[in-house]
Formats: sequence, C-alpha cells, structure tokens
Amino acid sequence: MDLLPPAEEQAYRLLVKMAGASVDEFAARAAIGAQEALARLESLRRRGLVTAGPVYRALPPDVALGEVLLREQEHLEAARHVVAALSEEYRSNTRWRSTEHLMEIVVGAPALRERLRDLQDSAKQEILWFCRANPIAMHGPENTEETPALTRGVRYRAIYERALLEKPGELASIVEAVGLGEQARTLPVLPVRLAIADRNLAICPLVPDATRGAGEPTAALIRSSELLDALIALFESYWERATPVMGESTDEPDRLLLSLLVAGMPDKSIATHLSVSKRTVQRRLDRLMAVAGVDSRAGLTFQAAKRGWL
Repeated sequence: MDLLPPAEEQAYRLLVKMAGASVDEFAARAAIGAQEALARLESLRRRGLVTAGPVYRALPPDVALGEVLLREQEHLEAARHVVAALSEEYRSNTRWRSTEHLMEIVVGAPALRERLRDLQDSAKQEILWFCRANPIAMHGPENTEETPALTRGVRYRAIYERALLEKPGELASIVEAVGLGEQARTLPVLPVRLAIADRNLAICPLVPDATRGAGEPTAALIRSSELLDALIALFESYWERATPVMGESTDEPDRLLLSLLVAGMPDKSIATHLSVSKRTVQRRLDRLMAVAGVDSRAGLTFQAAKRGWL
C-alpha cells in the first residue's frame, strides 16, 4: 500500500530538510518548475502534511497518515471477514458434493513418504502420531523433518508400538527425539497407522502392510470432517492409556530404565539399548525395588507411577 505517490513523498522529505520554503525556493531546490512545485505542495497541504503558503512547512505525518492507515486497516479487516465467510460457505457447500474436498487417496510408499514429509513441514502447532512396529513408508531414523519442526515450536506427541522399540536403531532415535522435545509414549498394540497435523489434516493408511499380501500401501489424506474428529478422539483415548518413554538424563539415569520396564520391554532389550549387561539391568532394578520398598517388578511399576518417577 502506497500512502503517498512517490513524487509527493519526495517533496515532503525535501520540505522536512528545508524546514520551510516558498514555492520558488522549493522549486529551485527540487530542480522542477514553479508550477509543478506549487502543485506538489498544495497536494501535500490538502493531505494535512504541510501548512498553507506562502511559506510551506512540514507537519507531523502520524496524524494525517495515521487516519489513512486506520481506514486501510478497517478495509483490510472487512475484506478478511468477507474472504473467511466466502471460504466457509464454499467448504460448507462443497463438503457434501465433492469427496475430493474431504479425502485424497495416495498410492505407493514413495508418494506416501513424500506426503508425510509435507505434512510435517507445513505443521504450525502439533503433530499426533501412531507408530506401528512395521512402518510402511518411513522408519523413525529416516524422519529428518521432525527435528526442524520441533525447533520451530511444533509439538510432537507420538505413541509407539512396543515391538518397534526393540528394532535396531528405533529406540535410540525415539530417545533422541524425546531429548529434543517430543512427547513419546508406548502401548503393546496400536489399531492403525496415523499422522495428524494441526488437527486439520490426517494421513491414515487404508491398505494393510505387505505381510497381509495387500500389495502397494495406500493411504487417505483426510481433511476437516467428522471422520477426522473421530481419528483425533481415537488418538487421545490411546494417549491417556499409553506409558511414557523418557529421555536419557545424567541427573536421573534410571528414568529411561524405568520407562522401558513399565513399557514391558525384556531385560535383554533394555540392556542392549543402555549398552550394559543384562545382569547390570537386573542389579539396577533390584536397587530401585529396594528404594521403593517392594519385592516385585509389578510393585516397582506401581510405585514409580505413584511417586511420579516417570
């Protein structure tokens, strides 16, 4: 938006430097004819930016131009309301006529992987994620979009199937993400694969993985609808039941160990991840049971939750 034509803006700036001038003085300084100088000064006077002649002096611009800005802001705000109303009317009327508005089908692992990357790159607030044990498009260590998203303030909440934690490299990748700000939890089994961005777009595979002989992976991109609302509710219900996966901490070295125990991982898998022996894991758990005053791992799990250790 131009508040002033370029010629008038230059005239105003020059008059400010001159601290006042007659038409002839201004014309000489601006290297223009007297008639053109008079026209520019009078135009500025009508805008309330200079005093009347014969000696024209610059006036503060915030009063005169401030009113112009206010009117422009009011016009922009009114325009935004019109656009928003038209957009809502469009969505309301096309939602029931066009399935393409609500859902798009993506076929093949490469295309699905690209959509998962786009979903994270465009997210502004939050990513919700169901991560099953056999990814069909993107393994955890391959998800290079998460770190930049976390850095720009996108919140990640991810639920992992327990079997995924035991796969090489996956748990280390999860723990690293937790250290960067991801909130991770785990459950024995998840019902579907799912990714949701900002609660207005979801990616949900429709065809099961290759172990069922279903061919190429096929997923649906689901936009704002009752179906998307149901998927969000499904995620939240599983999130409430899931067990937290903690990051590694020098101050609290047993938090990760406890979270893996509560998640149901076997001692051998815990030992492999922590780079210690299975016997060391058992000794550390025995020590924690003594601190908690219990004589079983079930009791330790209960006390860890009760005492807020996780």
